[in-house]
Amino acid sequence: MAEQFDVVIIGGGLAGASCALGLKHSNKQLSIAVIEANEVSANYHPSFDDRSIALAQQSVQYLQSINAFDCQAQFAAAIEKVTVSDRGHFGKTHIDCHEYAQDALGYVVEVNPFGRSLHQQLTRTDVSLFCPDTVAKIEYQADAANVTLSSGEQLSAKLVVIADGANSSSRKLANIEFNTRPYQQGAIIANIEVAGGHHHHAFERFTEHGPMALLPMSNNRYSLVWCMEPEHIDAHMALSDDAFLAALQKSFGYRAGTFSKVGMRASYPLVYGKVDALSSHRTVLIGNAGHAIHPIAGQGFNLGLRDVQLLCDMAHRSDLGDYAFTRYYSQVRSQDIATVMTLTDSLVRLFSNSSRMLALGRSIGLFSMDLFSSLKTPLAKQLMGQVKQGKRI
Repeated sequence: MAEQFDVVIIGGGLAGASCALGLKHSNKQLSIAVIEANEVSANYHPSFDDRSIALAQQSVQYLQSINAFDCQAQFAAAIEKVTVSDRGHFGKTHIDCHEYAQDALGYVVEVNPFGRSLHQQLTRTDVSLFCPDTVAKIEYQADAANVTLSSGEQLSAKLVVIADGANSSSRKLANIEFNTRPYQQGAIIANIEVAGGHHHHAFERFTEHGPMALLPMSNNRYSLVWCMEPEHIDAHMALSDDAFLAALQKSFGYRAGTFSKVGMRASYPLVYGKVDALSSHRTVLIGNAGHAIHPIAGQGFNLGLRDVQLLCDMAHRSDLGDYAFTRYYSQVRSQDIATVMTLTDSLVRLFSNSSRMLALGRSIGLFSMDLFSSLKTPLAKQLMGQVKQGKRI
């Protein structure tokens, strides 16, 4: 006989674990199960190469409200300043947290230790963890979704939350299509050490080959995201560490200082992807399972966390999981997701265009932002995650 739950969350990564903690914080009476394929190791040791994500200030505030994030954690570093520039052109703009009476515009956190801290928080709640395990089948009835696990366990829920990433297998089981369009770019990611420290200063730099970002991390490191055409990806991945640092320094310049060390490099193709619908019968999607965006503005996890926040706002509703519930979720989230995806996609196309007229327009735009704070405020609010969602600002 199937074990009964109010909510079954498929995926216990950052989005899924945050969702479970948020739902439990919003409504302690909910019975929640989390299914996660990868067992969390107890033998983790910090690494120079730990990957990272950016948390907007609004995301930080939400995670703090559910006791899921500590700004003083060793794996977190504040972003106090951001400089946006266009290589080879005069325009640039600077955003400083103190202009907006904030301690930080956001934080950069290392994924591995952050994920472990969320998992440890889950183990201190009454959330049922099925880990390691995967979903073999989802069957739907009028008032429930029945989930069969690879281990043979059977679960039944009023609501299924799919949170197992862009390559979600559960999304396919729920018969939800995920449409993708490749960019003519890939990204190299690596951690970079900089002589003299990063001073909590982030950089977004647009080049003729694609955008590059440097985000300040703990232990005097930058997290690098360097986007470029696939043929340049292969060439840069083949370079020695010294040659790679020299190429990076030449392309980026010395605004961030002198790059002294590079960690393990990885690359991946960039795609624009979104589902046909964010919900179906007794099912909603959150995070990368529902939308894949270009990393140009570091908005990926923040967008997924706003999915989580809306679900948690709805946690007290008596219609949990029914048509009115899932339709409302889909309607409210679709607008924010469309806005962010259109913005990032437009930035990629605008700054990847070599037209001299467009380049002049970009420079004037960035220069004007630096002169007039009212023009810069919308960008700053987007970076801090201060977007409208229903009644939330």
